[in-house]
Amino acid sequence: MNNRPPESEFTQPPLDDLKNLALLVYILQGLGFVTGGLTWVAAVMVNYIKLDSVRDSWLESHFRWQINTFWYGLLWWVVGLVLWLLLLGWLVWGLLSLWALYRIVRGALTLNDNKPIVF
Repeated sequence: MNNRPPESEFTQPPLDDLKNLALLVYILQGLGFVTGGLTWVAAVMVNYIKLDSVRDSWLESHFRWQINTFWYGLLWWVVGLVLWLLLLGWLVWGLLSLWALYRIVRGALTLNDNKPIVF
């Protein structure tokens, strides 16, 4: 007896499903503003888990964009936290919020146009 699943279970998901997944990540990133960043962690986990599925497609640029947004955002969040001691943290966090919001909106709009993100 062959206990192997049918070959169809080993195929890559269609790009439409992966596009919806990228949109979900943008939504999770946006919700991060009201969840204290918790959904950002879930979003980056999705990015890393599904990165191989989008490799060599136009969606890979969106996944990399989202991953970079997370890591650079985390870096500047920590810098802002340290700068609270000098009373400048609010400025860093304000600029970080605007930057992150821009990246989420730009990414989602470009995804909606079925185009890759150009860095």
